Amino acid sequence: MDRGWRQVVLDYIALTKPRIIELLLVTTFPVMFLAERGIPSLWLVVATLIGGTLAAASANTLNCYLDRDIDAKMHRTENRPLVTGVITPRAALIFGGVLGAIATLWLGLFVNWLSAWLGLGAIVLYIGFYTVLLKRRTSQNIVWGGVAGCMPVLIGWSAVTNSLAWPALVLFMVIFFWTPPHYWPLSMRFKEDYAAAGVPMLPVVAQDVAVARKVVIYSWATVITSLVLIPVAPMGWIYTGTALVSGVVFLVEAHRLQTKAKAGEVGNKLGAMRLFHFSISYLTLLFIGVAVDPLVFIALPAF
Repeated sequence: MDRGWRQVVLDYIALTKPRIIELLLVTTFPVMFLAERGIPSLWLVVATLIGGTLAAASANTLNCYLDRDIDAKMHRTENRPLVTGVITPRAALIFGGVLGAIATLWLGLFVNWLSAWLGLGAIVLYIGFYTVLLKRRTSQNIVWGGVAGCMPVLIGWSAVTNSLAWPALVLFMVIFFWTPPHYWPLSMRFKEDYAAAGVPMLPVVAQDVAVARKVVIYSWATVITSLVLIPVAPMGWIYTGTALVSGVVFLVEAHRLQTKAKAGEVGNKLGAMRLFHFSISYLTLLFIGVAVDPLVFIALPAF
């Protein structure tokens, strides 16, 4: 059956998991504003985002290639192109590899080579460390495997400065601590899927109350670490206010999940997904604060 070139393009785009890429980019370009302490070069921002998109697309495509067997066993992923057969494993492997090579060369030639190596490192971490080594072997897979998702902040900072510094490392740790309370609620909602696929996500091997307790701990670590940026960067009132207000709501939602877990109400559709969805809003708001805060200190031009 001829699917037409538009459908073929859409199938390959689906392999790259665009919604995940969007979240990664949200943590990339705001850091560039912080590193510049103002508005960075438009071309540099565009070049960095293109390179970051290609790197993330490569990692996600190769992840789909390696996980196609368990994706077929999970209702949430059973319609991915490699599962349905509209794209062959060989084609996906080549596509992912080519994207990774282009991403590395693009970042190296149009941004800088430090950013290029960080981008390549993110691909290797996500594929080799998380997908191959951790995902099917330990309930702590998303904790340590989440390091790959922290790399975009380092790429954004290095794109501007061609170096790394403490503010970037603090934001790296913010995302590191944020990943479990973001992903574990999703895993709680779909734990039957993960169990059927033989993936030992924490909610599969632990009681909901124990998982929720860890979610609360990591949520507190996330918010506290976000406040560490204030003296380290240093940050002004816009970021401070955003971090405090969004952080309080984030903690309220984490404790709400714990309360629901104790009451046995996490299994319904809204029990865990409420925190999952808000965690995305929290990270987005926090990084908007990261981007906007330095702009307050830009001197107005003289007339």
